[in-house]
Amino acid sequence: MPKEYNPEFVGTVTKYVFVESPDITPQHLSIRAYEISQGVMIKETCFGLQITGMPEDVEKVIAALREMDPYHILVKDRGFPPGDKRRCRANLGGARPGYFGHEFEMGLLRHISKGLKAMENGVKPNEKSVNAITYHDKPLLDTERLEEIAVSKSRESANKEADTGAANNSITK
Repeated sequence: MPKEYNPEFVGTVTKYVFVESPDITPQHLSIRAYEISQGVMIKETCFGLQITGMPEDVEKVIAALREMDPYHILVKDRGFPPGDKRRCRANLGGARPGYFGHEFEMGLLRHISKGLKAMENGVKPNEKSVNAITYHDKPLLDTERLEEIAVSKSRESANKEADTGAANNSITK
C-alpha cells in the first residue's frame, strides 16, 4: 500500500523567478526578496529564486521584483514546494528532472525578453525574427539512425554477456 502523502505547506503556491539580465543576478533578487518577503519562503537558485507562500504574498513579492527589470525577470509556476519528498533531489538523488528543462528555458529567455520589449514599443514580430531562434546548433539525430544504434548496442551487450557466460562456464568445469 502506498505511503499516505501529507502536504507540509497547505494552501501555498511556489513560483520560480528566472533572471536573465545583464544587470541583475539571483543574489540581487534574493536580497530584495528578503527585504519585502512578508513571511514567504525564499530559496536562491542558479537561475533566480523559488518563492513559496500564500498566493497573495507571493504575488506581492514577485511584482516588486519584476519592477527591478521587467523584461529580464520572468516567472513560472512550480508544482511542488521546496523539500517535497516526492520531488526533492535529497530524496531522489541527483538533479531534479525539471532542472534540465530550466537549463533549456534559460537559453530562450533572452528571446522572450527581446519580444516583450518589442511588443511594448509597438513592434510586431516578423517571420524572419521568429524563425531566427535556433534550438539546436547541430542537426538532430534521425529516429531511424537512433534505433539502429540502440539495436546494435543491445546486440553488443548480449554478445558480451554470452561470451562472459561461456568463459565462466569453461572455468568452472
